[in-house]
Amino acid sequence: MKEQPSAAGDIPLPGGSPRVPDGARGFGFSDIRRPDIWLILSASIALLVSIPVITVLVMSTVSTGDIWAHLASTVLTVYVANTLILFVGVGVGTILIGVTTGWLVTMCQFPGRRIFEWALLLPLAVPSYILAFVATDMLEFSGPLQGALRDMFGWRTMQDYWFPDIRTIGGAILMFSLTLYPYVYLLARSAFLQQSVCVLEVSRTLGRSGLSSFFQVALPLARPAIVAGVALALMETLNDYGTVKYFAVNTFTTGIFDVWLSYNNAGGAAQLASALLGFVILLIALEQISRRQQRYHQTTSKLKDLPGYPLSRGRATAAIAACLLPVLLGFLLPASVLAHYAFESFRDTFGSAFLSDARNSLLLASVSAVIAVFLGVFLSYANRLRPGKALTALTRFSVVGYAVPGAVLALGVIIPFGWLDNYIDGLMRSAFDHSTGLIFSGTVFALIFAYVVRFLAVSFGAATSGLSKVTRNMDNAARMLGRSPLGTLGAVHLPLIRASVITAGLLVFVDVMKELPMTLILRPFNFNTLATRTYDYASDERLWEASLPALSVVIVGILPVILMSRALRNSRPGH
Repeated sequence: MKEQPSAAGDIPLPGGSPRVPDGARGFGFSDIRRPDIWLILSASIALLVSIPVITVLVMSTVSTGDIWAHLASTVLTVYVANTLILFVGVGVGTILIGVTTGWLVTMCQFPGRRIFEWALLLPLAVPSYILAFVATDMLEFSGPLQGALRDMFGWRTMQDYWFPDIRTIGGAILMFSLTLYPYVYLLARSAFLQQSVCVLEVSRTLGRSGLSSFFQVALPLARPAIVAGVALALMETLNDYGTVKYFAVNTFTTGIFDVWLSYNNAGGAAQLASALLGFVILLIALEQISRRQQRYHQTTSKLKDLPGYPLSRGRATAAIAACLLPVLLGFLLPASVLAHYAFESFRDTFGSAFLSDARNSLLLASVSAVIAVFLGVFLSYANRLRPGKALTALTRFSVVGYAVPGAVLALGVIIPFGWLDNYIDGLMRSAFDHSTGLIFSGTVFALIFAYVVRFLAVSFGAATSGLSKVTRNMDNAARMLGRSPLGTLGAVHLPLIRASVITAGLLVFVDVMKELPMTLILRPFNFNTLATRTYDYASDERLWEASLPALSVVIVGILPVILMSRALRNSRPGH
C-alpha cells in the first residue's frame, strides 16, 4: 500500500508526537540550500515586483549635477512646505470627519442612522481630482454660485465682494479630506464595533461623562485603527497628481514630474522620490515607536449589544448635519453635477473615443486584477506553506509598492524597461542588423506591470486575510488524502476564500480604473483611459466633455463601497 503523506501541524500522528512533513517546514536562512518550486517561484515573483522600488533607490545614488542646488534655490522649500501642510491638513480633516461620523453611526441613535452607515462610504467612489474639477466649475467667478450671489446682491465685479479661491492649498486639503475620510471612517467604525460595551459602562460607573468616556476610553482603544486609516489617506494624498497639479500646488509629486520631464533629469527625480519614500517610512516608524509600550487588548471576547445612545432633538439634528455634509459635498453634489453635464452633452461625448477609452480602461483593469489576484494568492499560500523569515521578508518588501506614490513607481518601471529595450535593440543590431525598437517601455505591458506592482498589496492582504480563517487541519486532511499543495489550494482553499478573492479582484479593478499618475507617464502614445481623458478635458477647462468619462469612473467606484459596507455591517455578530 502506498504510504500517504504524513499529517502536518496540529494533528497528532499515531504512535508519537506530531511530525512536521518536509512540505510544511519553515523557510529560514538555514534552509536556503533546500529550496523547492514554491520557494523559487515566490522569491522570483517577489524580486520581480520589487524591481521598481530597488531601481528608484539605486538611481538616487547617481550623480545629478547641480539639480539639487538649483531646486534648493528655487522650489525645494515650497515642495517641502506644501507637502507638510497637506499632510497635516488632510490628517486633521480625515480624523475629524471619519472618527466623528464613525462614532455617531455606531454608538448613537438618530433618524437616518441606518442610511448614513453605508452612505458615508460613497465619497470613496469619487477620485479627488474629479471632485476638484467639479468644485472649481461650481465655485469659480463664472460658476453658478457666484453668479447667483451677484444677481441676488447686485454685485458687478470681483472688487465688490470677497469669495474664497478654491484653487489653493486649502482647497486641495478640502478635496482630499472629503474623498479620503472614508478610510478613517471605515477602520474607526470597525474598531468601535469591536469594542466591549462593558469597558464603556465601567467608565460611566466611575463617574465619567459620555464625552469623557469617548476621549479617554473609546478613542485610545481605537487608536491603531484610526492611525491605519489616516496612513492610507496620506498615502493616497502623496500619490495624487491631478488635484495638486490642477490647483497649482507644488508638492514633492509635482516636483518629481517637473524634474524628470521638464529638466530631463531622471536621477534628480529618483532622489526626490527616495526622499518622499523615506519620509513615508519615517512617519510610519515614528507612529509605531510611539505606541511600542502600549497594548490594546480587551478583557472579554463576549460582545453585548451596542448601547445605541438616544440623542435629544437638538443633538440629533447636529448628528444628521455632521453625517450629511460630507456625503453631500463628497458624493451627491459632484455626482449630480456630472450626471447633469453627461446627460446634456451625451450626444457629443458618447462616441468612438469614449468607447475606445472605456475599452482600454476595462482591459487594463481586468488584466491587472487577474494577475494581481493570481500573484497575491500564490504569495500568500506560499507563505502559509513555508512560513520563514526570508520568504516573509521578501514578500513584505514586494508589496511595499502600495506605499509608494504612482509617479515614483512609474519612474522605477520606465528606467529598467528602457535599459532592457536598448540592450535588446543593440544585440539585434549587432547580430542581425535589425532594430527592434521599444518592446517594453511605452507599451501596455509596462502599464500593467506598474499596476500589479502598486496594487499587489491589496490582493495579497485580502488573500492572506481569507487564508488565515481556514484552519490548518484542512491542509492536513487534504494532504493525508493524497492531495498535493497545488491540489489542496485548488480543491480546498480557493472555494473557501472565494469571497476574499472576488473582493480583492474588485478592489484592484476599481483602483486601476481611477489610477492617474502612472497612467499619464507610462501610457503608450495616443492611448487614453477614462481617467486620463477626464484629466485632459478638465485641464483644458472642458468639464462638459469630461463629465461622461468622469461619471463612468465614479459609477464603477461604487462597487467596492457596497462590498465594504456589507462586510462592515456583518463584522459584529448580531449587529
